[in-house]
Amino acid sequence: MAELQFVVRPMQESDLNEWFRLRKLLWDATGDDDHQSEMWDIIEHTDSQLVLVADIGSGRLAGFLEVSIRPFVEDCETDHVGYLEGWFVDHDYRRNGIGTQLVSMAEIWAKQKGCTEMASDAEIGNDMSLAAHTSLGYAETSRLVHLRKELD
Repeated sequence: MAELQFVVRPMQESDLNEWFRLRKLLWDATGDDDHQSEMWDIIEHTDSQLVLVADIGSGRLAGFLEVSIRPFVEDCETDHVGYLEGWFVDHDYRRNGIGTQLVSMAEIWAKQKGCTEMASDAEIGNDMSLAAHTSLGYAETSRLVHLRKELD
């Protein structure tokens, strides 16, 4: 089987539809209007946010990663932390090194922005995400369960 050829690079305007498609796969409970609003917010704040994509040619993206600089992150020691906001590789393209390269490029960007720490999160029970983070050197620092009660 031939090795998958891809290039990890910053998102370009021509990638908007593919980025939108992949975001909907990652956050499938989020409505289209909310996705679009969040996307425009990222585009308008390139000083503190970046979208990286895995380009496989012919206008097709195999994955993306949204990274930001946060002024506060639980369990971090600095007030300028790189944060993996969203990280997704399309199912058909997993296990080809795409996720690793996306995270590596995000970490380089964060270092260039003056960060000395990187952070992320994963839902409890998302064992695939936890394993992916751990394999790249991220260590679990704490767990949080959100609770809700509807009042009559």
